[in-house]
Amino acid sequence: MSQEQLQLLAERLDPIQPKEVRQEALQILCFAPPSDILSSENWPNLRKHLTISLSDPDATFSEKILRFYAKTFSSSPFNMTREVYTSLARHLELYFLSGEHSLRISAGLDVSNTDINRLLKKVRLLNEYQKEAPSSWIRHPEKYMEDVVESTLSLLSVKHEPNHPACPDFLGPVYFLALLDIKAVWFKKWTHAYYSRRVVLRLLEKKYKSLINAAVQQCFDYFEFCKAEVNKSSEVSGFFQQHCSDKQNFSYTGQELQYIYFVHSLCLLGRLLIYKEGQNLFPVQLKNRKDGVSITDMLVLFTQLIYYSPSYPKTALTAHTDSYSPEGLVMEILQVFCDQTGCVAECLYTDAVIDALLHPVQSLLSGTEVCINCLEATLCDVADILARITASEDGLSLLLYGENEKNSKDSPTAAHVIVQFTKKLLHDDLSLLSGSELLPVVKGAFIFICRQMYRTCEGLQMLIPYGLHESIAEAWRKTNLLSERVSTPVAGAASTSSISLEPKNTLLWEETLLDALLNFSMTPRGLFLLHSTGAMNDCVNFMFNSLLKKLQTNEYEELGNQVIVTQMATTPMGAVALQSSGFIKALVTELWSLLECGKDDLRITQPKSAPVDPIDQSCQKSFLSLINLLTYPAVFELLSKQNMPNKPVYSFREVPSDVIDIIDRLIILNSEAKIHSLFSYEQSHIFGLRLLNVLCCELNTLLLLETQYKVSQVLLTAQEENVTEPSEGPGVFIIDGLSVERNHILVRINLIGGPQERILPLRALDKGSDPYPWPMFSSFPLPKCYLAGIPRKAEFRQDNDLDKLLTLLKSPEKPTGWTENYRKQFCKVMKARSDSISGPVLAELIEKFVSHLSESRTDCYFSTGNYKAMEIDVKKESLSSVQQLGVEMTVRYGKYLNLLKEDAENGLCFVLMNCEKFLKQQQRTVVSSLCCLQERYAGYDWFASSIFLIMSGDRERTLTFLQQFSCLLVSAFLWLPRLHLSIHLPITTVEYGIHPVYFCSAHHIEMLLKAELPLVCSAFHMSGFTPSQICLQWITQCFWNYMDWSEICHYIAICILLGPDYQIYMCISVFRHLQQDILKHTEAHDLQVFLKEEALHGFRVSDYLDYMEKLEAIYRPMLLKDMRTIRVQNT
Repeated sequence: MSQEQLQLLAERLDPIQPKEVRQEALQILCFAPPSDILSSENWPNLRKHLTISLSDPDATFSEKILRFYAKTFSSSPFNMTREVYTSLARHLELYFLSGEHSLRISAGLDVSNTDINRLLKKVRLLNEYQKEAPSSWIRHPEKYMEDVVESTLSLLSVKHEPNHPACPDFLGPVYFLALLDIKAVWFKKWTHAYYSRRVVLRLLEKKYKSLINAAVQQCFDYFEFCKAEVNKSSEVSGFFQQHCSDKQNFSYTGQELQYIYFVHSLCLLGRLLIYKEGQNLFPVQLKNRKDGVSITDMLVLFTQLIYYSPSYPKTALTAHTDSYSPEGLVMEILQVFCDQTGCVAECLYTDAVIDALLHPVQSLLSGTEVCINCLEATLCDVADILARITASEDGLSLLLYGENEKNSKDSPTAAHVIVQFTKKLLHDDLSLLSGSELLPVVKGAFIFICRQMYRTCEGLQMLIPYGLHESIAEAWRKTNLLSERVSTPVAGAASTSSISLEPKNTLLWEETLLDALLNFSMTPRGLFLLHSTGAMNDCVNFMFNSLLKKLQTNEYEELGNQVIVTQMATTPMGAVALQSSGFIKALVTELWSLLECGKDDLRITQPKSAPVDPIDQSCQKSFLSLINLLTYPAVFELLSKQNMPNKPVYSFREVPSDVIDIIDRLIILNSEAKIHSLFSYEQSHIFGLRLLNVLCCELNTLLLLETQYKVSQVLLTAQEENVTEPSEGPGVFIIDGLSVERNHILVRINLIGGPQERILPLRALDKGSDPYPWPMFSSFPLPKCYLAGIPRKAEFRQDNDLDKLLTLLKSPEKPTGWTENYRKQFCKVMKARSDSISGPVLAELIEKFVSHLSESRTDCYFSTGNYKAMEIDVKKESLSSVQQLGVEMTVRYGKYLNLLKEDAENGLCFVLMNCEKFLKQQQRTVVSSLCCLQERYAGYDWFASSIFLIMSGDRERTLTFLQQFSCLLVSAFLWLPRLHLSIHLPITTVEYGIHPVYFCSAHHIEMLLKAELPLVCSAFHMSGFTPSQICLQWITQCFWNYMDWSEICHYIAICILLGPDYQIYMCISVFRHLQQDILKHTEAHDLQVFLKEEALHGFRVSDYLDYMEKLEAIYRPMLLKDMRTIRVQNT
């Protein structure tokens, strides 16, 4: 159309023109291209006439204009349509401000009325555009978008003047918009992107805050209405009932209109509050409230709406999933809050919100009258939100310690309330809920919250006094009895489809309880508690069956299961349970299929590439699983007194099913039959050798494998056979992947020493003329190049601090504060000149200090009887084969350090045998199927051997020290054989075969690690590995092979002189030292291999003494209190 035609059209549409002229012009307008009209010079006049004409009493006239607007919206770009939109919005604003609109809320709204219908069509057109505009306005200047937003907010803010008689009852435009877009989808779309959200929230803050005030006021008004109605047993509001009915609704009462506006306000505010800029609009000042409404007040209000909103029929919920019930809407809002990070910590995690959530729970616990609709459904909703809160670190901390981490006895934290309520649910002590169909669902929901807490060390620590594990175990036993009584179906009696759901529900409840019990084993102390319930085997069977059914496909759950298996493998009973459940067999079978069989179901179109890595990527997961599983307690239970099969013939179809089979088929390949039975000989044997290398890092496992299977000799024989066959002279070692692996293992298992005391050959070839410079050997002794030179001792210089320490030590009188002064002076010397604390000085320091403490009743924790050492020399043969080999290794190491003389072997045997006899006086007899509880301690006494070296091989001095030392608390944690079958421990603790170092020290190491080094803690969890397992290995062997001798001495000294809790601080310091390496190896998926194989390079105890003192200042009261409870540890 030309400009002249458009000008003529604008003139004809002027309201002063006759009706027929205007109608004809409008007809032409509707057929004209919208782009021509909107881009013309006459559009401003045309728009003005159209805006006025929208109020024309003739319905057909305004209908055509609306059609033109709709056509424009659908076919024109945003820069043009925004003028049409603002025109329509301005028309509606003028209409509501004029005297024409006199509708009141109390009078209701009849949609079938022609005028109302026309008005709703206009608002609907507006709303449709609101939903579509955000998809295109980012491509246009911000001013265009701001025009649309401002015209909308201006329209929605329309209301009568305060002194107007109809002001409170005014049916404003926001009610009409709420009718058409009850969940405020338009606002959700406008605030989704930062580009538009910034503008919307800025305008709300500066010019249109009254819109937010009105929405908040509406929510509070509805809440007051609900509180008033809840005691009258009122059913759901009329609107909801009609919405759920099949009849079409043409009229709304005033109460229904208020409810619709409430739902719109609720959804708008729920969206507004998840943004930082939206939170800045609060607090909001309301007329009938003195104080402003804060964000916390709003969240408390939302929470209270869960249990104060009217109830509704269950059929309505099932029939209409798009429910407009306040409870459902509030749950959606709170769930979104729980999924956020930044604003949640500031808003949701407050005591006020948690108290509001726990109100129904508190009411039921206190026995007060509960005026709540649908109590069971409310409790499930509350549990859902609490579980989501507990899933985050900040949320868990809030429930455990409160907002300001103040755990007052007068006001218990949320965690205490939840666990008390859960116990009452499990014991069926709540009369209001008895007999309810939903009771098992409520129980399961609250057990899940508790599970989220006791999966962590700090959560479990708080819940232990309540004995929740016993309550869950008791409920499981009752349910187990019920499930066993279910009658067997009889043929012809009834069809399977008509079987009652009761047995299925019982089975589901039993599995819920088993899962709850299983999750106790996420922590060392929790696993100890699981042992006490007697449900260990059932829990492991449940876990294994779940894995077989692939129920846990979630990565988080899979990592959780790996952690559980790792924790269980660290205890004898756990390892036996894994074996009996079939878990280990399944693991070994899967490994064999990956190593030897490959995937049969894949069509081979090209040859499979040879693996580049020593362990193929497909086998890496199985390799790590075996490392997690094969701790010394597990190895001892699974392999003790097990003979190697060594069959004459192995079938290709013969698949290993146990750990002994893996050793037989992959590690000790000492026959042609074994070699020929492997399809991938080199790859499979390297896998076995790599596994052996990791296992032998645990010295007790090394001694067991060496004494039972002569591993060293097998490897030496293999090396001897792996030589060239020249025509003359001896052959030369063939350098290949297997010989390099064997050479590394032989050096590792035959040399004891820290990072600077032994040199391990690399397992990779160098580039150049000499690819492998390390000498190979096929007989002992080892080449001297693997022995590092002993660092020269620093010349003894006079030192004032050391003189003061020795003076304190030798003073005959020891006043009250002597012990504390002695410790302070020791720390001072350690920080200034740690190298001076060694040799005879160290021996004298710990010897005199222990002698002093053993004479004090307050410092003696264990009572010890009199024991006189045997005068005659003890022969080496009277010791077990493991101890004999341990003695040889110790003496070899002591001679290398120039600490022992030639006859030291007999002296160490004397010490070990006397220690065994001395400790046997304090042991009880236990009838158990566990191998580790059969008389002798299952392993070598590395602590006694360390003291023997510190005392330079003086056997009487060593034995006297150990006897005095055995009465101190620290002996329980440094000297592991001290408490083997001990009468000082409860009989149940002894029967579990779990040492206090695991359920006490290692438990607290994991707890402190989470607080002090959260990144390291997360790395462990992501690896499916546990800090407790590696720490137990370090502590059991007194850090032998991980630290140099001087640092081992300092470790023993600080634990004896500064307290047993320093063992925990020591391990935390090691993790701090290794933090970057741990993160790097977590990313490389070999964390457990790194921690077990690598020595602690560069770690010095003295460098971390300040850090340990800081940890002591924070944690000592709690740790020492817990360590002192091991004598009665049977919770």
